[in-house]
Amino acid sequence: MNTSGASVTSSLRAAKGSTRRQILTRAGAAAAATALGMPVFAQAKSIRVGASFDNSGVEKANGSGLFAGSSACINAINKAGGIHGAKIELVMADDQFKPEVAKSNALAFNADASVLAMLHPLGTRQTSEIMDAVPGLAVVGPNTGTVALRKKNSPNTFWVRANYDQEIDKLIATAAVLGISKIGIVHSNDPLGQSVLAASKASLAKYKLEPVVVATTPSTISLEVEPAAAAIAKAAPQVVITGLAGTAPAFIKALRKAGGNSTVYGLSIMASSLTPMGDDARGIGFALIVPSPQSTRYEVVRRYQADMEASGSKQFSLPSLEGYMDAWVLAEGLRRAGPAPTRAGLIAALASIESFDMGGVKINFGRSNREGSQFVDVAVIGSHGRLVS
Repeated sequence: MNTSGASVTSSLRAAKGSTRRQILTRAGAAAAATALGMPVFAQAKSIRVGASFDNSGVEKANGSGLFAGSSACINAINKAGGIHGAKIELVMADDQFKPEVAKSNALAFNADASVLAMLHPLGTRQTSEIMDAVPGLAVVGPNTGTVALRKKNSPNTFWVRANYDQEIDKLIATAAVLGISKIGIVHSNDPLGQSVLAASKASLAKYKLEPVVVATTPSTISLEVEPAAAAIAKAAPQVVITGLAGTAPAFIKALRKAGGNSTVYGLSIMASSLTPMGDDARGIGFALIVPSPQSTRYEVVRRYQADMEASGSKQFSLPSLEGYMDAWVLAEGLRRAGPAPTRAGLIAALASIESFDMGGVKINFGRSNREGSQFVDVAVIGSHGRLVS
C-alpha cells in the first residue's frame, strides 16, 4: 500500500510526537514477546519503509520518478503475498530538495519503531544528512553518485547505482573513442560539482588531455546559468561534460542562445529533466546507470514494464527503473532477514547480497562493500525522445 500525502503528514507528526513512555511501552512489549519466544513482528500487517525526496522542487522529475518505480515494485510484491506474508508500506515525505528537511524527515522515520529502512534519498547533501542522522537504519539506493559519500564509514548505506567517477569515465572514454579531444566541463559550485570536476580531470588525464574550458554555476539548484553558458560557447569545445541535474535544461538552452554548438554529455541524474525539452533534447548524450527502460532484452526491464503497467503507468523512465531496482534490492534484503526482521538484522541481510542477478544487472555487496552495481552505459536521445544506447 502506498501512503497518501495527508496520511504521511499525520504519521510523521505522530512519530515526532512520540513520548518517552510510548517508546518504552513499545520496547517493553517487544521484550515480552521475545521472552515468550514470539517473533516481534509476527503480528505486523506491514513492513514500513520511509522515502524522503524532492517531490515539489527543482528535482521533482527525479524524485517522483524514483517513487513511481519503487511503488510499482512494491505493489507487485504485495500482490504476490508480500515478504514472509507481510505487506510492504512505502511512506513518502517531501524534503523539497532541502538537506535540513531531509534530515528532519529521516529523524522522524527513525523515531518510528515500525519503520525498518529508508529508500532512495535524492541528492548529495540530502543523502549525507540522512546517512549521518540514522546510522542504525538501512538506507538503500541513494540517488547520488558522489564518491566522497561512499568513502564515509556508513555501513547502513547500500548504494545500488554506479558512482559519478565511473559515469564520467565512461562518457570521456566514449568521446575519446570518437576522436574528440576538445572537451569542456561545466559543474555546480558545491560538493557534487567538485566531485564532477575532480573525476573529469582524472579521466581526461588518462587520455593525456586537459579541459579546454571549465565553467561553474552557483549551486545544484541555481538557475543562474548564463555566465557558464557564455564561457562554454566562447571556448567552443567539441563536447561539454555537464555535471548538472535539474538545471541542465536551462544551461543547454542558454548555451544554444549564446551560440554554442558543443555536443552535450551529462550525468545520469540529468536525464529525467530533459523530457520537457522535447525535440530540443535530440542529440544529447548521458550516462546510464540502469538499462534503457525500453530495452526489453533485459529481464529486469521486462519485469519493470509489466509491474509499472499493473500499477497504472506506461510512462517508462530511467528514474522509475532505478527506483524499481532499489526497491527490489531492499525486498531481497527483507526476504533474507526472515519473518521477524529488525533494523540490525536487515542491515546484515543486505550485506549478505552477493552476485544477485536482477535480470541483466548484478548486485554485489558484502561484509565491507556497499557499492552494489557497476553497470554504466551511454545513451543519446534520438527522435521522439527514444534512447539510443
